[in-house]
Amino acid sequence: MQYKHPEILYFLFLLIVPILVHLFQLRRFKKEYFTNVQFLKALSVQTRKSSKIKKWLLLSCRLLLLASIIIAFAQPFFLAKDNKNASNELYIILDNSFSMQAKGKKGELLKRSVQELLENTPANTHFSLLTNSESYWNTDIKEIQNTLQNLEYSAIPFQLDNLIAKVKSHKSIFKKDIIIITDAVGVNKKQLKGISENENPYFIIPKAEQKNNVAIDSVYISETLENFYEIEVKLSSYGESQKEVPIAIYNQNKLIAKTLVKFETKQKTVHFTIPKQLFHGYVSIIDNGLAYDNVLYFSISKTKKIKAISIGELQKNTFLSRIFTNEEFDFKATTISSLDYNELEKQDVIILNELEEIPQALQTTLKSVVEKGANLIVIPSGKSSLSNINSFLNTFGKLQFNSLANFEKRITKINFEHPLFNGVFENKITNFQYPKTNSSFEISGINSGALYYEDQTSFLTSLPNANSTVYVFSAPINNENSNFQQSPLIVPTFYKMAVSNHNDGIIALTIGNVNPFLVDVLLSKDAVLTVKNKKEQFIPIQQILNNKVKLIFNDYPELAGNFEIYNQKEALENISFNYNRSESNLENSNEKALTDYKTLDSIASVFDTLQTERTDNQIWKWFAIFALLFMATEITIIRFMK
Repeated sequence: MQYKHPEILYFLFLLIVPILVHLFQLRRFKKEYFTNVQFLKALSVQTRKSSKIKKWLLLSCRLLLLASIIIAFAQPFFLAKDNKNASNELYIILDNSFSMQAKGKKGELLKRSVQELLENTPANTHFSLLTNSESYWNTDIKEIQNTLQNLEYSAIPFQLDNLIAKVKSHKSIFKKDIIIITDAVGVNKKQLKGISENENPYFIIPKAEQKNNVAIDSVYISETLENFYEIEVKLSSYGESQKEVPIAIYNQNKLIAKTLVKFETKQKTVHFTIPKQLFHGYVSIIDNGLAYDNVLYFSISKTKKIKAISIGELQKNTFLSRIFTNEEFDFKATTISSLDYNELEKQDVIILNELEEIPQALQTTLKSVVEKGANLIVIPSGKSSLSNINSFLNTFGKLQFNSLANFEKRITKINFEHPLFNGVFENKITNFQYPKTNSSFEISGINSGALYYEDQTSFLTSLPNANSTVYVFSAPINNENSNFQQSPLIVPTFYKMAVSNHNDGIIALTIGNVNPFLVDVLLSKDAVLTVKNKKEQFIPIQQILNNKVKLIFNDYPELAGNFEIYNQKEALENISFNYNRSESNLENSNEKALTDYKTLDSIASVFDTLQTERTDNQIWKWFAIFALLFMATEITIIRFMK
């Protein structure tokens, strides 16, 4: 037992006062003789004995009464079980990602969690609240009530490690208590590594009653006809098998196609034919799962010809003219001697086709053009100077050519995860007609391979830059050295290298993706592009690149939808944004990863636990009650005891 005011215990010396009073009251009896006292003798002895007992009882009651009053004023208490953490700061991490749209027993998981916070958080408790996108430091439940009631779902997926890092960055001399409210969708052990021993995490895991959900994953053009686009919409079904789901496509809020989808498998591709014209709309479904992934916004801009130029011997450029057709490309072939350097600034893609030597002036120009957004394709010559080509490649990244190997090698592996081939093939092909090369350079350095030889060395690799990509072959691909020109791979490979930095086709960006977006516009130095629709407007990060502007959106916009890019009052281009689909699978709830941490059922149980374990057991009230009891006992003895 400890005392809040131990100095008051010195007043216990006052207990000597009742003792002294008692001693002074013990007077001797004086004998008085009467003529007939024999009968009163026994009564006198009995009265004297009763008087002594009464005085001793009164003394005891007064001593206990005074002692109880003094101890009560000293405020005794027993230390709490978790007294060391009584001064901890409280942080509440609230998951407001789209998976929290799922319905539990009492409604949507997020809305129910907010309601529990409002109902059960003590009014005098100060805390900091962190959501997926916002932070509110050192607040209380009254101050943040309106914010919680109006809390919207965030397009940013729940990243526990990032939020824990924010808590740690908030420096304090006190330890931290962290209440984490999440459905655990996407949580893994890697994210939990940031929680140290100094934090006391309490997990509250609201659970969805049913985890069925259908999501629209992507939309792309499968084929371009003379007057129509063939559109493919990819859907995913999670949980139990879904019944028929209605799906529709809208252009400018006008219905243009509609059908029903039956899910025989977990993934389903739906085909639509739409008019070949400007498109600025969305595809939507209706299901009983999450709402956020039921709409996917996309735009199709006016087709612009891609400007491409190949520099090399004219007879070696023939195969390129068959790939870069007049319908989609403005293709030119030229020799190094007749090259107009000013033309390079206007190109979207430049091919160096087996140049034996790259002049220094051309190297300098190409470096500038690539920095401004043009893709570059380098096909070496069997007679290329290693020092010359390595010096040139070194300006774009750590990639070097080694000596020429004069033996046959087969190209046997496609990197389907490479941006060049991502989404090109419906199935991963492992058995195809392998092209080959008779001689090739060995490539060393840091690079991202797209095509590989059977010995796992690179045939085609890439050097991504801030605004474009440099693609490098390791061997000449003329008909004398290789049969790659006859391979089915050559068309999608060169086509994708040419259009990978071009906006033609479907534009459906993901919020939070940092990949740049290029807009064809010639801006003055102080001009700024704005992205807006009826609900939202923002200015993205932008960089002027000659006759283009590079835009980076980061976490903007906040809401998915169709937008327009404006130069002042002039609308330049349509663009669409969508939410990340990583929250669509509710079966990804990883509660097992949290088994090593304290998990509680509700907000109320967390605060009850903290109060029970950290509140000292105050017992001064008991001593005040004892004092009253002893006072009552003393009065009773005085009044009724003879």
